Amino acid sequence: MAKKVLCEGIEAELPPPPKVNLDDIEMAKLSVGEKKHDAILDITTPVSYENERVGYIRMGISLERIREKVNKRILNSSIIVVIFISIGLVICFFFSRSLSKPISQLLEGVKRIGQGDRSYHVKVQNKNEIGELAIAFNQMIESLKQGEDALKESEETHRGILESMLDIYYRTDLEGKLILMSPSGRYLLGYDSVEDVIGRNLINEFYYHPNEKEIFMRDLMEHGVVKNHEVALKRKDGTLVIGESNSHFVYDKTDKPIAIEGIIRDTTDRKMAEEEKKRLETQLQRALKMEAIGNLAGGVAHDLNNVLSGLISYPELLLIDMPEDNPYRKYILKIQKSGEKAAAIVQDLLTMARRGVSVDGVVNLNTIIREYLVTPEYEKLKSYHPEVKVETNFETGLLNIFGSPIHLSKTVMNLVSNAAEAMPDGGKILISTKNCYIDKPIKGYGTVKEGDYVVLEVQDNGTGIPSEDLDRIFEPFFTKKVMGRSGTGLGMAVVWGTVEDHKGYIDVQSAQGKGTAFTLYFPVTRKKLVMDKSPSPIQAYKGNGESILVVDDVEEQQEIASVMLKKLGYSVSCVSGGEEAIEYMKDNSADLLVLDMIMDPGIDGLETYKRILEVRPGQKAIIVSGFSETDQVKEAKSLGVGQYIKKPYILEKIGLAIKEELEKSKINGHFGSIKK
Repeated sequence: MAKKVLCEGIEAELPPPPKVNLDDIEMAKLSVGEKKHDAILDITTPVSYENERVGYIRMGISLERIREKVNKRILNSSIIVVIFISIGLVICFFFSRSLSKPISQLLEGVKRIGQGDRSYHVKVQNKNEIGELAIAFNQMIESLKQGEDALKESEETHRGILESMLDIYYRTDLEGKLILMSPSGRYLLGYDSVEDVIGRNLINEFYYHPNEKEIFMRDLMEHGVVKNHEVALKRKDGTLVIGESNSHFVYDKTDKPIAIEGIIRDTTDRKMAEEEKKRLETQLQRALKMEAIGNLAGGVAHDLNNVLSGLISYPELLLIDMPEDNPYRKYILKIQKSGEKAAAIVQDLLTMARRGVSVDGVVNLNTIIREYLVTPEYEKLKSYHPEVKVETNFETGLLNIFGSPIHLSKTVMNLVSNAAEAMPDGGKILISTKNCYIDKPIKGYGTVKEGDYVVLEVQDNGTGIPSEDLDRIFEPFFTKKVMGRSGTGLGMAVVWGTVEDHKGYIDVQSAQGKGTAFTLYFPVTRKKLVMDKSPSPIQAYKGNGESILVVDDVEEQQEIASVMLKKLGYSVSCVSGGEEAIEYMKDNSADLLVLDMIMDPGIDGLETYKRILEVRPGQKAIIVSGFSETDQVKEAKSLGVGQYIKKPYILEKIGLAIKEELEKSKINGHFGSIKK
């Protein structure tokens, strides 16, 4: 039980305090005095007893001390907060500086790297996360620099490879427009720089043959790659180069083709070498064939010459003393003409065998052609081909050449005859000449001597020569002409042999249905043309009883020479070989020897003359042979032999040759032989 204080010093027992509901508090207010610090908390609440209100309790509490304590607490807290905030600001300031400086350095590094400066490095000030970031950043810069250096080195390496490679590397778009090309490309295509080529269409502008583009693109589309594709490229100056292309598509990530890339290798030299090898092989085969046939023809021709000598020489001797009105004269002339025709065939055989052409005179092709156009052979040709018209185009002032008039005339005749045969329904043949300077190869020849040439061209607008026959037209006995009308099949072989013996060149251009052009090149001589002498009367080359020794292994030739020389007034002796001639000269003398160059069996004319000189120094002689002037003949001439006379014997030629040689002896004050 609580005690009740009634007044000061008086206490009384009170019953237990009743339960007080706070909601029953009727009034609690804060009274503030005149001064703010005089604040009092006034609380009034009713007091009830046995559910009967018995009074009120009013209590006033001064808040001054509480306020002082609160204010003090607030002040202390504020001071503490300010201190902590200040400390925090200071810490944040220094912390932000420690963060912002390396970040600023990183930002500066990013800017410098973006500007291309790879030398910038961030300073590492501590080993925290920022420091690790700076280290990683510096490592990134170093790796980037190394990568760029490696890329630069790789680019320089690839650029060096591209600049030094002989093959052409290229890349084009799908239409063929050049995007990239190695420097070797501009050299091959003949341009001043790669920039002049970039942007041009490789396929449309540089492929020489239009169909090659279709073939290339077809193979590329079918297989995605083209290997060892031969392509002809056109240079800036229009000339042709041959290349070998290996190309493929370039694909993107979706396997869609976006470009064409490849290598072109210049194979022009290799191609030319292959063609030259093929040409040489063909030429070798032809040469072997010609040699085999030539050896056969040469041997036959030599024997035929000996047989034909009688058909030419004996009629000539008979005609000398036969009156013009003799009824047999015309028959003898026919015999002589037949012999001459047969001899012409023999000469063709010898020409084919490369044993019958003597190129030792200055001639003019204009003269050769004009003389042919008035021959009986040409008139006969016109009668066979009346619808063929022959035109000429001669260059005024045509230069001279060294040549054999007979063989050059035969060459012109064969070419014109071939042209006429190629025009069964008529047409035009153009014979032209011109002066020409050659400084580049001629088709079919590996090398051509640079210099001045006379050009003979025989062109027709006939049927042309089939391509499969072009390589055979110069073969002996190869012909597709009318049998019995067009000769022996030796015509073009004679043309070839004549050109070769004249150290010339020949080019043939032909297209079926359009015609053929034979172009012959002969080297020029600056020597002047010597006009032919008119036939000399027999008195001009008759002898005066001088002694002549005829050395020949064929008895018929001995007899013909003996009859002719006796007819000319010489004293003639005959022997049948070189050994016999040497023995004869040991015991006898002769003013002049008539030496056959080829004698079988036994020693030839050159060796015979050498040995006779040992017995008879200064011995005079002339050489006779059915073949052309060989190196042996030239050597004999260097030893003192006079003229070279070709069989069959012609009275005037052998007579003039002997007369000239004997006259030399008289001028020197003695005859050639030393008499005992």
